Amino acid sequence: MKRLFVALDLPDSVTNLLAEMNPHLPGVRWVRADQVHLTLSFFGNVTPLVEERLRDKLAAVRFPRFFLPIIGVGTFPAKGKPNVIWAGVGDGHPQLFHLHKRVVEAALASGLEPDLRAWHPHVTLARCRDVAPQTIRRFVKDHADLGAGLIPVESFSLYSSVPGPLGSVYNRELEIRAS
Repeated sequence: MKRLFVALDLPDSVTNLLAEMNPHLPGVRWVRADQVHLTLSFFGNVTPLVEERLRDKLAAVRFPRFFLPIIGVGTFPAKGKPNVIWAGVGDGHPQLFHLHKRVVEAALASGLEPDLRAWHPHVTLARCRDVAPQTIRRFVKDHADLGAGLIPVESFSLYSSVPGPLGSVYNRELEIRAS
């Protein structure tokens, strides 16, 4: 079994910019630049047979190339103790939501039950453990107007995730290019 998810990669210039924002706060574990992505759908542990079907269904997804802004910084949850610090992608990107829908449809057609909760597209910057909201309040306020530019979305990838002591390691299993 493999732990699988589908994500958009970001250009090195953007991932490096986001990595350099690390405020080195206690309890805040910043995501390494080579692991930064925007998750379209997380599937959890998948059997080899279902993975094979998923690969076929994802390979059939067609989508146009588009651009996506990387703007703003926030936390999940928005109030209280933060679990995640994220960079946003703004509102109202029909191409992004259409691509997400197609990925979820491919998962359903493969026999998977993807997470059907409301999807809030974001780029995870850091994970927090026992961090008081006031510890990161200044960082979030200082970067609320972050503008990391427009990123081209020319492909999406199926990744496997292997948990480890320093965070998960992601391996690209399949890449699907825009048509």
